[in-house]
Amino acid sequence: MATKPVTDASFDADVINASGPVLVDFWAEWCGPCKQIGPALEELSADYGDRLTITKINIDENPLTPGKYGVRGIPTLMIFHDGELASTHVGAKPKGQLQAWIDSVLKEAAA
Repeated sequence: MATKPVTDASFDADVINASGPVLVDFWAEWCGPCKQIGPALEELSADYGDRLTITKINIDENPLTPGKYGVRGIPTLMIFHDGELASTHVGAKPKGQLQAWIDSVLKEAAA
């Protein structure tokens, strides 16, 4: 399963009203660290399958949602569960560290 593009217009339907947890990657085309973690997010999307939806929102093309959630630096990753923000991570990390963060958030959300 590949990452899914999201827009300001589709954010509520794709993230807030989604069934199951959703990771949102706030990124921009000019952001080096964003490009650095892109392949890891694609791999994680395949690894988690139906247990987690991984989405990407381009902050330059969709300025409303990042503003609403106070995104000040990118990449910013947010995990939403049942329409609520469960956790935020700012900055690029290797795949293993991203996976550990995701696992801890999913475990906490399931408890």
